[in-house]
Amino acid sequence: MEEVRALVLFGDVVRSSRDRVETAAWLRDFVATLDGAYGDLRLAPFDFTQGDEVQGLLAPQADPLLAVLRAALGPGARPVRWVCVWGGVDPGEGPATQRTGQAFLAARETIAEARTSRERLVILTGNPGADALLAGMTPALVDLLDGLTEHQRVVAGLALLDGMRQAEVAEHLGIRRATTSVAFSRANVNSIGRLWDAIRRTCEAASAATADAAAPSEPAPASTPASPGDDH
Repeated sequence: MEEVRALVLFGDVVRSSRDRVETAAWLRDFVATLDGAYGDLRLAPFDFTQGDEVQGLLAPQADPLLAVLRAALGPGARPVRWVCVWGGVDPGEGPATQRTGQAFLAARETIAEARTSRERLVILTGNPGADALLAGMTPALVDLLDGLTEHQRVVAGLALLDGMRQAEVAEHLGIRRATTSVAFSRANVNSIGRLWDAIRRTCEAASAATADAAAPSEPAPASTPASPGDDH
């Protein structure tokens, strides 16, 4: 059977061996969160391996950074090394950990390389120009997320993931609006949001262009033979 184009996500929890039990509990909650967050864009349930690696299989139009931000800003946030690959996957059933195909093989190879180079977010759309541009943007996003305090993570999560405005965040947390304004500024909420949007748009455009280039071209319509009475 022919491969189908999809988005494969691998997320490797950094330094997970230090607290295996807590990491496993976090992973169970996290994959359930991702299943709900992506909804109909899932092509298979999220799952995780004994090596503390999250795996997901999504429709090509899905936003991979939704998973990245939920890992960084959600409850019990953990540092995760992410690889996002667009490509072909074999038809099948079951969770992402039981699926295979070209994109899964590429993700496996890429995450091994990312561990060696200590890269935290690698995005491969199949478009070399876009991938080079993304390689320049993703470290900035990782740095912004890693630099947040626990309180700033909560504020950024409410703003970016739950879509709350400053006044709503202040009310939700029971703090003054002025305090929330300072937290928004120090958490670089606007910068993270703009960078998220830029990366998402780049991924969308590159994935669409790659899919169009790979699609078979329509045959030209056959010309209709002229009848004997037609002018020449």
